[in-house]
Amino acid sequence: MERFQLLLPLLLSFTYSNAFPVDASSKSGDMQLVEDYLQKFYTDKGAPVSQSNFNSMTEKLKKMQEFFGLEVTGEVDAETMEAMKKPRCGVPDLGGFTLTEGNPKWDKTHLTYRIVNYTPDLRRDFVSRIIQEAFEVWSKVSPLTFEEKPDGVQDIMISFNRGDHGDNSPFDGPSGVLAHAFQPGKFIGGDAHFDDDETWTVQDSRGTILFLVAAHEFGHSLGLSHSTEAGALMFPTYSYVDPRTFQLPQDDIDGIQAIYGKSHQAQQPTGPVSPKACSSRTTFDAATTLRGEIMFFKDRFFWRKSPHISEIELNSISLFWPNLPSGIDAAYESYEKDQVFLFKGNRYWALNGYDIVRGYPKSITQLGFPRDINQIDAAFTDSETGKTYFFVGSNYWRYDEYRQSMERGYPRNVAQDFRGVGPRIDAALMYDGYVYFFQGTRQTQFDLNSKRIVRDNLRTNAWLNC
Repeated sequence: MERFQLLLPLLLSFTYSNAFPVDASSKSGDMQLVEDYLQKFYTDKGAPVSQSNFNSMTEKLKKMQEFFGLEVTGEVDAETMEAMKKPRCGVPDLGGFTLTEGNPKWDKTHLTYRIVNYTPDLRRDFVSRIIQEAFEVWSKVSPLTFEEKPDGVQDIMISFNRGDHGDNSPFDGPSGVLAHAFQPGKFIGGDAHFDDDETWTVQDSRGTILFLVAAHEFGHSLGLSHSTEAGALMFPTYSYVDPRTFQLPQDDIDGIQAIYGKSHQAQQPTGPVSPKACSSRTTFDAATTLRGEIMFFKDRFFWRKSPHISEIELNSISLFWPNLPSGIDAAYESYEKDQVFLFKGNRYWALNGYDIVRGYPKSITQLGFPRDINQIDAAFTDSETGKTYFFVGSNYWRYDEYRQSMERGYPRNVAQDFRGVGPRIDAALMYDGYVYFFQGTRQTQFDLNSKRIVRDNLRTNAWLNC
């Protein structure tokens, strides 16, 4: 162990990528985070510690990057650090927390649970209802049923704890690890523990939503491992979703039914599916640049394309911006303000990097749109002229970013000024001097200066390495 502790900082100094600019003090702290993260979530608990060396450390990093859909380099770059710093479940992504051989499951479908103690953050009746609703997430899509018992030892024991709480997996204070649960089995098997150093809330995104974390942990209590699908409930990192509109994703439904079978309901429940980049049906809701990167929005997600990384990342919108809605209608980057504007319905938000600017959302009428316009279909900005184009149905408006006002003489007809480009544009993007219009699964490359189509009938998802 001593040799491992002395060797690890040296190894990380070699694998630490220059793509992550930090000062010496923060770099040291980040290297410690990497060590702790990989030791906790990507170490085979059965392997002797002496086997940890340069090669195994690099392999752990690669496994972690592969799991999260990052570029697999074995180097600690900015994207890897970003993923490691997100609040998450304490169950390892590889190995660990295994009590029995194989794929453990309960040998019955009616399970009992007991809430041993309660968090002071919420009323006891709120906690009881939330826990019940979290179990119902799984009972609605499987043959499982759950019953709360007030005392005694039950199948699943639920408790709120701080720090070291006697299971050899101490909590780490606010943020970081939020909770953990054990696979089905005797004694501690199935039990779920929640870190009481978190601020637990019912639906306020400024805290941690107990329902979302509980539903995830109970997935472990029933035998599910972590999913590599970014939109799945069983994805290891915490992502805000309004619990009032929560739907269990299809990936999680498939997982629980693979263990316990289908629901007894006559009509089998289905859930939302994460978009597949290279599907022949892939479409975009909106597209924009962001400080050299490109983002393509689709439902609750966005693909992130960086000029420095070959891999395309799929992330949930709520993971980066908990207060943003899903289903973004339009987006564009204002180079004058160094901000990105996102539109949904008749409101819009401004982003400064990955922070929502205070004072938003605002009504699109403040940009000069008539009150009867309730949705923007697409938008792009021309950095050379400072003009932003907004598309609504068969018409478009033009906004002067310098004057901060809508130009006179608009709206105009799309077909008249963008010949060959049909109405009802899904998304638009200006990149490398050309405008790209996305309509369904096809895109059109347009030269704004000559006002002609350069290429058309291109696949929309060609931007996603497909």
